[in-house]
Amino acid sequence: MALSTQYQSTADSQQEGILPFGDIEPPSKGVLDGMLPNGNVGANLFSVANDADLAKTDSDKVATDDSGDNDGHGTVHNQGQKDETKYIEVLGYDYKPQPAFMPSWLPKTASHGKSSWSSSELATYTNESRTILMNNKDVAPQTLDPESDSLLILTPVKNNANHLARYFALVDKLKYPRDKISLAFLVSDSTDQTQQMLVESKKWYQEQAPEDMRFKRFDIFRQDFFYALPRDQRHLREKQRDRRIMMARARNYLWTRALGNEQWVLWIDGDLEYYPPSIVHDLMAYDKDVIVPNCLVRRKSGQDKWKHTVYDRNAWQETRKSRSMIKKLKDDEFLVEGYKSLKTHRKYLDNFAKNETIVPLDGVGGTFTLVKAHVHRSGIGFPTWLFQHQVETEGFAKLAKANGYGVFGLPFYYVRHVVG
Repeated sequence: MALSTQYQSTADSQQEGILPFGDIEPPSKGVLDGMLPNGNVGANLFSVANDADLAKTDSDKVATDDSGDNDGHGTVHNQGQKDETKYIEVLGYDYKPQPAFMPSWLPKTASHGKSSWSSSELATYTNESRTILMNNKDVAPQTLDPESDSLLILTPVKNNANHLARYFALVDKLKYPRDKISLAFLVSDSTDQTQQMLVESKKWYQEQAPEDMRFKRFDIFRQDFFYALPRDQRHLREKQRDRRIMMARARNYLWTRALGNEQWVLWIDGDLEYYPPSIVHDLMAYDKDVIVPNCLVRRKSGQDKWKHTVYDRNAWQETRKSRSMIKKLKDDEFLVEGYKSLKTHRKYLDNFAKNETIVPLDGVGGTFTLVKAHVHRSGIGFPTWLFQHQVETEGFAKLAKANGYGVFGLPFYYVRHVVG
């Protein structure tokens, strides 16, 4: 079951009798004169003839050679002289391309002395493509440049009812234009009131709240994976591979369903305790393909004392020792962080010096991860298979880097996760 506000414009237009590509009128006779040899048009396409056509002499007419060496299509040529031009069959009719009627953005042939497009031709191609797409309302929103500064917040949730009030309280405090923000949730395998609370929240924000509190979009999806793991077992090392693969499937389902024309994608855990209201602007200012803050957890350390430690050990940088260790692994060995029984020798965000305010990473978590949307659009998702010994978010980072994207972390910019 999918609960979504996404538009079904194509289906609607077809129900109303509107062609999805707009009304198409047949070209005039004058236009066809420039496209077809000598203006001749098949009778079943148009029944057009005039006195000028009938008055042409034999020398003016175009003959068709139906000999067996032309694949049955016929080679059109002037009498007495064979034309070597290759013709293209369109709708069952042969026509001779004429330069005056060819789109300016088509690549030049070798006869023009060019083997590649110039920058001006590419610019023309882009502009003309833009014009075509603007006339197709069903396609244009998904193919034109993303809307500037638009943000899609994605959150997969399972039995998250106890955290939703705080989730929305934090989102409401974001210092970011509300009309630029879209929300999308994936509810999977939930047995509590998570889904109902989201439905009610959507109704309030999008229908009852003041206009300046409404989101651009608020989508809810449901996809169950029938994966049951008791909460007290979710951090057991032997459960991690299957658990993380299932999480990768959920993330892939969510972003492929929800991503529209946004410029940025922000992955947020459903159970964060705190993040600064300015965090979206702060992270965007670095202009990185993928960037994460340092996610901490606060635990009591004695009476009236609190200690902050790193929660998200999935954000790390490879070291000489870790690369040496990886070379010795078998292809099917899975690496996971945060276990004393497995030393990976990687460098976590709490291992950097104070002057290292932004650092390149090789792995990221998903607690608070800002991604340029074109990274996802280029096909970079969350591996459900081992990619360089990683899956899910760490696999996403490895895959992004393998495709030339930059992945970075901020060791001294903090967000806080709930205990658990």
